[in-house]
Amino acid sequence: MRLVLVLVAGAALAAPLPKDDGYRGIWYFNQPSGDQYVYKYSGGLGTYPHQQLPVAYYSKEANKTFFCYGGTAKGKNELLHMVSCYDHATGQVPRPRILLNKQTDDAHDNPVLTLDEAGHVWVFSNAHGTARPSYIHRGTRPYSVDEFERVLETNYSYAQPWHFPGKGFLLMHTRYQEKGRSLFWMTSPDGRKWDEPRLLARVALGHYQISGRHGARVGTVFNYHPTPVGLNARTNLYYLETADLGRTWRTADGRAVEPPLRETPNPALVRDYEAEKLLVYLKDLQFDAQGRPVSLYMTSRGYASGPSSDPHVWNTARWNGSRWEIRPVTTSDHNYDCGALYIEPGGIWRLIAPTEAGPQPYTTGGEMVMWLSRDQGHTWNKVRELTRNSGFNHTYARRPVNAHPDFYALWADGDTLKPSASSLYFTNREGARVWRLPVDMKGESQRPDRWP
Repeated sequence: MRLVLVLVAGAALAAPLPKDDGYRGIWYFNQPSGDQYVYKYSGGLGTYPHQQLPVAYYSKEANKTFFCYGGTAKGKNELLHMVSCYDHATGQVPRPRILLNKQTDDAHDNPVLTLDEAGHVWVFSNAHGTARPSYIHRGTRPYSVDEFERVLETNYSYAQPWHFPGKGFLLMHTRYQEKGRSLFWMTSPDGRKWDEPRLLARVALGHYQISGRHGARVGTVFNYHPTPVGLNARTNLYYLETADLGRTWRTADGRAVEPPLRETPNPALVRDYEAEKLLVYLKDLQFDAQGRPVSLYMTSRGYASGPSSDPHVWNTARWNGSRWEIRPVTTSDHNYDCGALYIEPGGIWRLIAPTEAGPQPYTTGGEMVMWLSRDQGHTWNKVRELTRNSGFNHTYARRPVNAHPDFYALWADGDTLKPSASSLYFTNREGARVWRLPVDMKGESQRPDRWP
C-alpha cells in the first residue's frame, strides 16, 4: 500500500496550551423552519454530532476519562476546540485547555479524540465541508492534555478514529464531493504518514455513518440520501465491517463486499426503509457479548420539527447470527434527540437518551432518561429520569470508550429557540447522580457541581 507523507509540524502549538476558566459549550442552529419550532435543530451542541466519535475515552492506566467538546469563549459564540479530563482518583476536573479556535460557530466542526498504546491523546478536528481545514494533533506527553503538536492539516468531515496497538489508525470519515457526502476510510501506521483515502460508499447524494469497534473489528452502520430530496430524506439502514483495517470488508453474515457501494440495493442493506416511506436517524453502534453488532437508530415520517413527523421511534437492529432482529425501544419528539447505547456484562442493555419532552417540546433534545433491557432489546423499562424541570433541553448524550462507571455519559444543554449559554453534564452508570462541569472556575481544578 502506497503511503503519502503529510504535513508533520513536529512542534508544540503552545507550551502549554492556554486554559479557559470554565466549561462552556457552543450553541448552534441548522435550517430555520419559519414556524413555532424556529429551527430544524438547534441548542447546546458541544457534544454534537452523533456521526463524530469518540468524544471521550477512559484510560485505566491514568485512571482518567479524557474528553473533548465544542466550546466557546465567554460572551462569544465562536467555536473553540476544548480538551480536558476527569480525574477519577480526585473527582476533579482541571481548567479545560483551548486547542484551537476553528474560526466558525458551526458545531459540525467539533473535535473527537482517541488514545494510542503509549497513552498519547490524539485530537481530530473536523471541518463541515471544504471551506475550512481539518487537523490532527498529538499530545506531546502520555496521559496529558497540556501540550500538543500538529501532525496533519487536510480536509475531512465526521471523523471516527480507531487505534489498534502495534498496527496504527483506521480513520472512518466523510468527504464532501460531487454535491454530496461520500464515505471514506484511510489508515496510518503512526498517525503521521497516511495512505490515500479510499471510497467505501457513495449511493445517490451520499450517507451518514456511525462506526464502532469490537476487538480487531470495526463495523459501520449507515443510511443514504436519495435524489432529488437528499439530506432531509435520509433513509435505509446498511451495515459493513472490517477486521483488517480496511483491506477487506464484509456484511454481518460474512459475505465479502468489494467497495465502493454504488447502488441502493446492495449486500450491506439491513432494511429498506425507503419502501416504508420512513426516514432513518442513526444514533449509536455497539456489539453484544458474542461480538455481534447492535445498531441504535430512530425512524420518523418527516424531517421537520413538530408532530407532523411523529412517531419518532427508537429502534435497535441486532444481528443474531443468522438475521437482523429489529425491535422498538421507545418514542420521543424530535429527530435529533440523540443518546448512547451500552451493552454490559451480564446481558444488560442500557440506553441514556433525552426521550422525555423537555421545557421546549418538539425541538432538539428534552429530559435525559435511563432505560434498561435484560432480554437483548425485546423489552425495555424506564428506570430513572436523570434530569427534570430543566430550564433548557438536554441532548447528544455520548458514550466514552471503555466507559468508567463514574463518568458514563457526557452531554450538553441549551435553549432550542434562541441563542443561549450551554453547560456540559455527565452521569454515572446507575444514573444516581448528574454533575455539571463547572462554568466559572476560581482554582486550577474543581469538583463538578451536583445537578440540580
